[in-house]
Amino acid sequence: MQQQTTIYIIGDSTAANKQEKAYPETGWGMELASFFDQEVSVDNRALNGRSTKSFIVEKRWAEVLASLKKGDYVFIQFGHNDEKVDRPDVGTSLADYQTNLIRYVKETQAKLAHPVLLTPIMRRSYQNGIFRDTHGGYPEVVRKVADSLHIPLIDMHRKTEQLIVGLGELSSVKLFNHVDSGHVNYPKGKKDDTHLSPDGAKAVAKLVIEGISETKLPLVKHLIKR
Repeated sequence: MQQQTTIYIIGDSTAANKQEKAYPETGWGMELASFFDQEVSVDNRALNGRSTKSFIVEKRWAEVLASLKKGDYVFIQFGHNDEKVDRPDVGTSLADYQTNLIRYVKETQAKLAHPVLLTPIMRRSYQNGIFRDTHGGYPEVVRKVADSLHIPLIDMHRKTEQLIVGLGELSSVKLFNHVDSGHVNYPKGKKDDTHLSPDGAKAVAKLVIEGISETKLPLVKHLIKR
């Protein structure tokens, strides 16, 4: 019997598994496994509030490395918390962000596994009806690392911008964790333009799958035809 290939997801709250008390907030990583056959499993290690820095400091990366086997994949998507430079426990400079991403790539390759870099997904941020990017220089660092190290890149920053802008300011609300007051988990309601709704998580996971096909990763042969 062929050994299963595991996709490890490392990243922040936009990808992470959520507790029931956070519902309907949903990470895109929770939806990814449904696109693959039985020969691929998804081990989602992404966590709320983590950056390239804190994921290493807390030994969470060491735990992934210990489990990683030849032929596995590591999908690497950080940025939302790295950009919080006013918080030294998580914030990173662009230079440190680059250094950390390179470390993830090199250490994954040392285990004969496959690193895949993903730019951070967009927030739904509109000002006077105009969509704006909140991520500064961080996505471009990911692109440059992918290019210089010849690593597959799934540009979720651009893909999710197209998704949000395509839907428009009002219709794109459905992608995010907007909840009316009276909800059991959000009695006062919630308007969160960073974290995804169940529909948003499915849509973003589909964009990841689209990226897998575009980059011609061998994982393509394990996608379930829909």
